[in-house]
Amino acid sequence: MEEYLQATWYLDCDDPAVRDYAARHAGDGSAREQAVRLYHVVRDAIRYDPYGMRFEPAYFRASAVLGRERDFCIPKALLLAALARARGIPARLGFADVRNHLATPRLLKAMGTDLFVYHGYTELYLEGKWLKATPAFNLGLCRKAGIRPLEFDGRSDSIFHPYDRSGRQHMEYVRDHGSYADLPYGEILAAMREAYPAMFRGGAAVPDGDFEAELADGGRRPGRAVRRSRSARA
Repeated sequence: MEEYLQATWYLDCDDPAVRDYAARHAGDGSAREQAVRLYHVVRDAIRYDPYGMRFEPAYFRASAVLGRERDFCIPKALLLAALARARGIPARLGFADVRNHLATPRLLKAMGTDLFVYHGYTELYLEGKWLKATPAFNLGLCRKAGIRPLEFDGRSDSIFHPYDRSGRQHMEYVRDHGSYADLPYGEILAAMREAYPAMFRGGAAVPDGDFEAELADGGRRPGRAVRRSRSARA
């Protein structure tokens, strides 16, 4: 388990800010109780927003994620893993390609597909077994989307439901990429370049916006374009 407790450049669980945040939010009690508290704070304190996506390596450091109010699934999974390691709980990263059937039309147009490659989640070792914990979608977003919020009790996996509250298809897992002790940055970047060429083509403009507000507005909320050429060269 040693490699799942060590600090890395991305999972910088030895950073003072990460250690302090983990201590404040994990509280006392068993490893399971602390892990559950950390899961919920990462899920809800940072709003899920794929429009916040950047590609520079430094963007993915857990200590950098702490300073943001919104982020997408991979940084949130990284942060949870780093916080767990800071509390002595073995943690690693898991990735899967998924189809998100409830993404907004505007986001799908920008991506050119409904396939989200390398959707990130965290795996925590608790009470003798590895458990999947997916802290991506915050509670407020789930309520607006009509999705059951994912809970984590430290005893069973927490993965996205295939259907929403109305019985519509929500999340489909297409390909499992397995588990990693550290962020496979190069692997993820290569997959994103292949899946979303418009985001990398000659510094192409990609939309920015507020995903939660856009979801509530049926995906019609306008946003400004931002340049990503520097990110594309990362």
